[in-house]
This record gives sequence, structure tokens and C-alpha cells, in this order.
Amino acid sequence: MMEWFTQLNPVVQALLGTLFTWGMTATGAGMVFFFKSIQRKILDSMLGFAAGVMIAASFWSLLAPAIDLAAEMDIPDWFPAVIGFLLGGLFLWGVDKILPHLHIGLPTEDAEGIKTSWQRSILLVLAITLHNFPEGLAVGVAFGAVAAGIPSAALAGAVALAIGIGLQNFPEGAAVSIPLRREGFSRLKSFLYGQASGLVEPIAGILGAAAVLWMRPILPYALAFAAGAMIYVVVEELIPESQSSKDTHFSTFGAMLGFAVMMLLDVALG
Repeated sequence: MMEWFTQLNPVVQALLGTLFTWGMTATGAGMVFFFKSIQRKILDSMLGFAAGVMIAASFWSLLAPAIDLAAEMDIPDWFPAVIGFLLGGLFLWGVDKILPHLHIGLPTEDAEGIKTSWQRSILLVLAITLHNFPEGLAVGVAFGAVAAGIPSAALAGAVALAIGIGLQNFPEGAAVSIPLRREGFSRLKSFLYGQASGLVEPIAGILGAAAVLWMRPILPYALAFAAGAMIYVVVEELIPESQSSKDTHFSTFGAMLGFAVMMLLDVALG
């Protein structure tokens, strides 16, 4: 069934994988045509689920292959994983400080990054785009790792990562478009802005796959870099946002469910 897919260039595989994750974002954003608001408990559960998926994916799909690959090189097993992981977090921290963006529910004056006169809607979309970049990068690097022949990196594992990221993108898309509708945007605009936040994933996926194919020695660092960037997003944004209400049980169980789903996908398929 996957024979045609295995024959494709890894960069094309990464493109198709991230087009799927973007499509799931768009599908989730389409929920705005059916709902005008979303209960806080459901939103917290969605954010928690996304956090759980990203935490599990960071280890099974990225850090574990990075450590395995480092074992084949004349360097300590832990070195690429630790350095790449920290660099990924530092990179997202730097982008977070520079890129103008605004988190949903906050007044425009609380926008982060360089001060700008950009419209509120653009700032809101950029906040979610910042989250989605490391997800697309992770999928792209995973497909690049398969082409590089890492023992622990199987095509099914890369596909599982794309599926897992796509699953968490569905509620994430709804968590963007529906609050935008509540802020006064039309249903169409809310949908367009919501799905646009996922367009960065195919771009990041192509860049990630191409980089590791052209520069194989950086592959363990690239895998860990993607993991560090995702964990930064989880700790900096997703978990605090999901735990901002008084009842934190929904977000906690959402995170556990997301972690379990991604672990199941990666172990069963990978």
C-alpha cells in the first residue's frame, strides 16, 4: 500500500507529510463554520492533547534516533542530543523575542516581539505560526533521517510522526479559528486565518528534510534541534495556556491522552 510512497524523494515525502498536517489544521479551523464559541474545558483539553503529542514525539521520533546516530560517530552518544536540544530551545526563544505576535485573549498592547503597527489579526496568526514551525521541521527531519539510513528511523515511524502531529493540529486549528470568531471576525476570515497558521509546516518540512540530506553529519543535531524547539513551545505556551483556568484536570488528562496516542503510533508503526 505504501510502495508508491517509499519510491518518492525524501523531500517530497516530507512535503506530503506536512501538507497532511496543514490539511488537518485547516479541517480543525473549519469547525468555526459550525460553532461560534468553545467551552474553556474543551479548549484546555485540546491544548493539553497537543502538548502531550509533542512531548512524546520529541523523544520517540527525534531524540532517540539522534542518540542512536551519535553512537555510530566518534563522539559521545549524548553530545548531539544535548547540544541540538538546547540550541532548538534557544532558537525559538530568539524568534519569540523578535517576531511580533499576540496570543489569543490578550489585548493588542500585550503583543510580544518587536513593536509594530501590524493588524491584530496578523499578530494572532503569527503566534500560532510560531508554534507550527518546529512541528513541520520535526516531520521533515524525520523523513530525512529515514533516507540517511538510521537504524531506529523507519519510514513508518516518520509517517506516524506526521499522523500524530496532524491529529493534534485538528484541535489546534479549532482552538485558533473559533476564538477568532469570538473576537468579532467573520466565519470565513476566522477559518482563513486559522488554516494560514499551518502553512508554515510544509515550508519547514522541506527545509528540514533537505538540510539533513545535504549535510548528513548535522542530522543528530537537527533531530535534537527539532525536539528542543517543540519542547520550548510546550513549556512556554501550551502548558501555561491549558492550565490557566481553575480546573486543570481537563488539560492534564488531555496531555496524558496525547502522549499515549503519540507513543502508541510511534511504537506500533515505527
